[in-house]
Amino acid sequence: MLENGVALVHYVNDLRRRPASCSALVHQEARMTASASERIAATLRERIRSGELPPGARVPSTREIVRRHGVAMATATKVLTTLRREGLVDTRPGVGTVVAGTGVVDTAAAGTAAVGTAAVDTVITGAATPTARPPSHATRASDGTLDRATLVAAAVAIADAEGLSGLSMRRVAAALGVATMSLYRHVADKDDLVLQMLDSALGEMTVPTTRPRDLRAGLETGARLIWRTFRRHPWVAPAISLTRPQPIANGLRYAEWLLGILDEHGVDAATAFSTHLMLFNLARGIAINLEPEREAQAETGMDNEEWMDANEGALRAILSPGAHPRFERVLESGYDLDLDALFEFGLQCVLDGLVPALEP
Repeated sequence: MLENGVALVHYVNDLRRRPASCSALVHQEARMTASASERIAATLRERIRSGELPPGARVPSTREIVRRHGVAMATATKVLTTLRREGLVDTRPGVGTVVAGTGVVDTAAAGTAAVGTAAVDTVITGAATPTARPPSHATRASDGTLDRATLVAAAVAIADAEGLSGLSMRRVAAALGVATMSLYRHVADKDDLVLQMLDSALGEMTVPTTRPRDLRAGLETGARLIWRTFRRHPWVAPAISLTRPQPIANGLRYAEWLLGILDEHGVDAATAFSTHLMLFNLARGIAINLEPEREAQAETGMDNEEWMDANEGALRAILSPGAHPRFERVLESGYDLDLDALFEFGLQCVLDGLVPALEP
């Protein structure tokens, strides 16, 4: 009996120790996870602060962090969340997580071909407009009255920050601190306002004063100019029509510049205009995804990478084992969608076939 009693005491004491042991293991695992995320975050933080990763440069996605460091997805997510809370990175629709600031994504690193002239390079790789914020009370004209330019600038700022779905005459009037009816002295209605906004956005393009002599370099420049405009103002691509073109003066200015390149290489008017429309719609067709993605981020609180991570299980659930081996390889490779890189890939493929066909 005494031996049984001693054994019982040892058994009870062992049970009392087990929760503490399990708890210690949990805490140890948590410390290891925290240590890994902090270590990776510290490395990226140093690269950002040293300038190795400049403003606008892409930082590794969650999938890249998982592959590169061999950590769990939760750890990778924690790394980017930490940097985002510190204000070091932010999310750009169609690109992913980038270093916060006013720079643009380094498309050269994604395979962008070099542009032919220094003037064009300034246009293509110069600083982008900072993340837009809707105006509280926009500046009036110098005499205190409201003018069309001020009205259009306020409307563009609202659309940049909130999309066209957030634009209304009342919203613009509130931003300007004026009565809604006063806006109709300058524009006929909302459609007229959007038309003026499109003209203003396209007017920001700085086309080089001299056209590149090389046909391919000229077409690359033109395509990247319009892509940059769509990038800067995500609402422009869905607002502008290809089949029912709006009368936009600055749109004509851009078209005339690009048509001039083709004309100087002996391309007939119809073929030149078809070329212009094809390049324009290559950029527009990809950029049209920017506005819905931004709205989706606002609604879900997740960028496209986080959404894909959360929904990958549902996608895999519909894959029959062995029925989609090529698509499964794409999933396993951790493909990261980058609209800038997709645009460049499409542009180079189009020009590879187009330029030889156009040159005499």
